Amino acid sequence: MPSPINCLLILFLFLHSDSFTMTEKIIPKITRCDSDREHISCFEVLNDDEKNIIDQHSIEIRYKKGEVIAKQGSFASHVILLNEGLVKVYLEGNAKDLILKIIPSNRLINLSSFYEGNNTFLYSVSTYLDSTATLIDAEIFKQLIRKNAMFASKIINILNENTSKVYGRFYSLTRKQSNGRVADILLCLSQSIYKSLKFSLDLSRNDLADLTGLSSESVIRILKEFKKEKLIEVSGKTFKILDSNRLEKISNFG
Repeated sequence: MPSPINCLLILFLFLHSDSFTMTEKIIPKITRCDSDREHISCFEVLNDDEKNIIDQHSIEIRYKKGEVIAKQGSFASHVILLNEGLVKVYLEGNAKDLILKIIPSNRLINLSSFYEGNNTFLYSVSTYLDSTATLIDAEIFKQLIRKNAMFASKIINILNENTSKVYGRFYSLTRKQSNGRVADILLCLSQSIYKSLKFSLDLSRNDLADLTGLSSESVIRILKEFKKEKLIEVSGKTFKILDSNRLEKISNFG
């Protein structure tokens, strides 16, 4: 029987053998653009008094399509809950912005901006379509986290899931080929945003290009290829996923 050291050596050689490509060995399970779960459930663990405090220190605002909800570097005085609509979260750059994720209704948008020593938004948020958001006083939100352990646990779970999504996005943008990136976004839109195999897209082709880090021409070309291969149907702004299993494979292996 091999010794423990020999077993470890065999395992090491197996994991580093040339018969496995890097793509096959390391494929993140989470590469989609947003969480499948809504965040409003975290408020259900608050008692009536705590819910009243939230109501007294929040305001609902309507935003038009293309309007900025949060500006990178500006004072972060409120936690933002998107009630209705669709927004993008992005880092502003000199040449081009980097979109971190897109967020549908009933999600908390800017939690990662709130930590000791920071009082500004770490990224910008703007709307893809007309949206409604509730702005909750940041200090009141922090007080509830300190007082209610279950609420704090829910917020930590949301933050951890958001982090995993951003890691997956960076993996997709830096390690995947163009077909894999477009497949990622289509699956995200279907599974996390619209929750349907058929959906009317609120994003332009330029928006899709920004999400994938590709040119508009490349995205249009790949969509035509997917349509020709009967992976999707496209009619104007209406998309239908015909073969999600094959799209998953393209997402994983390019």
